[in-house]
Amino acid sequence: MKFEGTKDYVATEDLRVAVNAAITLQRPLLVKGEPGTGKTVLAEEVAKALDAELITWHIKSTTKAHQGLYEYDAVSRLRDSQLGDERVHDIRNYISKGKLWEAFERDKRPILLIDEIDKADIEFPNDLLQELDRMEFYVYETNETIKAAQRPIVIITSNNEKELPDAFLRRCFFHYIRFPDPETMSEIVEVHFPGIKQRLLSEALGIFFQVRELPGLKKKPSTSELLDWLKLLLNEDIDETVLRERDQKKLIPPLYGALLKNEQDVHLFERLAFLARREGR
Repeated sequence: MKFEGTKDYVATEDLRVAVNAAITLQRPLLVKGEPGTGKTVLAEEVAKALDAELITWHIKSTTKAHQGLYEYDAVSRLRDSQLGDERVHDIRNYISKGKLWEAFERDKRPILLIDEIDKADIEFPNDLLQELDRMEFYVYETNETIKAAQRPIVIITSNNEKELPDAFLRRCFFHYIRFPDPETMSEIVEVHFPGIKQRLLSEALGIFFQVRELPGLKKKPSTSELLDWLKLLLNEDIDETVLRERDQKKLIPPLYGALLKNEQDVHLFERLAFLARREGR
């Protein structure tokens, strides 16, 4: 069972090697890269390619490791006991299974996506070390050990917002998704917009990569933003000549709101346009 990419996802050779190596080693695959490079989508496509169920655990700043195992609602049980509810006699009625528990109880090996792990507290990754290593955990309230029926394929994504602990990194197979080069980006676009005019694509990619390379840009546009921009260009039937004949007085790309996401970057382009006009006098 190997991942070779899918018709909807352009996976580079090094990415395919990384996914298959993590599966072979039975280690979590830690995927890093700037936002918009397809880290989360990778897990979805691996699940499709391997015909496996995808179980997703979205991490927030308030997420705690034990929530991935289970949560015990002692407050509800106390309230029910005061009301004389019969449910109170079975403690299992007050235990909610977490995403790891869900993955562990599947008979067919699932894909477990732990998405944006770097959003959580710095201790969060270390708190999961034993469970991800042994593929089991203990439920104190019911005095039972939950073991994985099938070891899930674990994919963990990070936007590199904070450093992860060394002990955690040692247990993962690591892969950094580099930003696609123009050739790879063309393949990605072709998947989403089959038959797109090559001249339009060439002009759009030229502008897109120029924008990304602009010094002082606060947020570089990502792959997803390029796709949004192209969708708008096609929807508005904007010809490639409009992009090609852009003069310095119109430095900001048409429909730039799909590419530029904050006012600082828009102001940067406006200042450059002003300087270009002044120099062109």
